[in-house]
Amino acid sequence: MVKLDFLYEGKAKLVYSTENKDLVIVHYMDDAIAFNGIKKAKIQNKGVINNKITSIIFEHLKKHDIPTYYVETLNDREQICLNVERLKLEMICRNYCAGSMAKRLGIKEGFKPDNIIYELCYKNEELGDPIINEHHAVALGLATYSELREIFDYTVKINEVLKEFFSSKGILLIDFKIEFGRTKDGRLVLVDEISPDTCRLWDRETLRILDKDRFRRDMGDVTGSYQEILERISK
Repeated sequence: MVKLDFLYEGKAKLVYSTENKDLVIVHYMDDAIAFNGIKKAKIQNKGVINNKITSIIFEHLKKHDIPTYYVETLNDREQICLNVERLKLEMICRNYCAGSMAKRLGIKEGFKPDNIIYELCYKNEELGDPIINEHHAVALGLATYSELREIFDYTVKINEVLKEFFSSKGILLIDFKIEFGRTKDGRLVLVDEISPDTCRLWDRETLRILDKDRFRRDMGDVTGSYQEILERISK
């Protein structure tokens, strides 16, 4: 597979066309970005680690009949993925209270509500990726009601699969955010990545933070924590 034209850049990934118009190459960078671009840094080998973590998790999700745009891992930093139309939506799933939700609602971090909390966000950096409801999403032309029901159903299933997967590795899945895209034949598939950049992951016994909050909060040992997640899920 040959990397051709540069198509676009995300917060931590570059996407290139290939000789097959239905496939793209996704390149994982070492960039770390937080607080809507206010805080930026390079973290050694983060792209390599996240590429490997996402590859393992996407393969695991496929075994549970969850469609993704992932095709195969090309090398340490790159994946071959389906060329899809990415929805300007982000789904957040919260099993525990942490991060912005804890601050916004005045709830102590680590609190486990009786229910699972789902938040739909409009991916628009200028507006700060605001939380919206399904009616806003339809009004903005971001998705149909039918697609939103499908996204919610997939998110519920992804959460159940990932909670069990991480728990078997001694890890609590606190929360995560995911994105979806449309294939050329109109199917919805999971896109982007699932990694410590997009999930809050705590050690089940010590509650030690093993995710991007180590960067956000200047806790140090970001690479070591990401590597620990990789080593645990690789076993």
